[in-house]
Amino acid sequence: MQTVTPTAAARPRDYVRVSGPEAGDFLQRMLSNDVLAGESCEALLLTPKARVIAPLVVWRRGAEDFLLLTEPGLGSVLRAALVRARFAAKCEIEPEEHTSIVVFGDGDGIPNRDYGVAARELLDVELEPDASEQELERLRILARTPRWGRELDDRVLPAEAGLDERAVSFTKGCYPGQEPVARLRYRGHANRALRVLELDEGHVPGHDAEVVHEGKAVGRVTSAVPGLALGYVRVEVPDSAALEVDGRPARLRPLA
Repeated sequence: MQTVTPTAAARPRDYVRVSGPEAGDFLQRMLSNDVLAGESCEALLLTPKARVIAPLVVWRRGAEDFLLLTEPGLGSVLRAALVRARFAAKCEIEPEEHTSIVVFGDGDGIPNRDYGVAARELLDVELEPDASEQELERLRILARTPRWGRELDDRVLPAEAGLDERAVSFTKGCYPGQEPVARLRYRGHANRALRVLELDEGHVPGHDAEVVHEGKAVGRVTSAVPGLALGYVRVEVPDSAALEVDGRPARLRPLA
């Protein structure tokens, strides 16, 4: 099925501002990525055991002014966790209200990687979205972008969701969860990985439907649109394996 990229899409978000003379240093100590290396980056706020508290995008609006864009409903969680850890750091942590639109194609704005194509996120612009929910979900699944409440919760490790490749720096200083993240990368491996599953046309399995190989459950579906699904599958399952979901045939889409 050919995928047509829409022009613009609404992107629900919560927003938290961190500002002040020590805002950058504080976020550098708290988040998984190098927030001082550029104008924006993806990052994670993790527990000491490397479980995800909140995925976010960090936008550096000024030398002492950072806007954190996170998932709907996580703004208060993110703010509370940062406030508890602030101690004597000279920075303010407050919610902000904005609207986000993802515009597909190159141009100015905050880079957005949710959909696997060139796109940028714009705040507080008057632009009518033309993307359907199913179109966006198909693009997100093909891009293997995890979504909070589907692929991501407090049970998931960053490496399992592929977030160690896009939201983690392995060269910056310490942050909560750094040790288990680094240990898994350099001394071990994740037992499961987020994979795209190709299904029969029209097949839409439910959330947590089992992925079966040779009669054994080897994974679970987390998101689906007709004929396509995203889910966690054990890493030892070969790409050529004949799989089943809901008793119907499925196969792993090769990694790009």
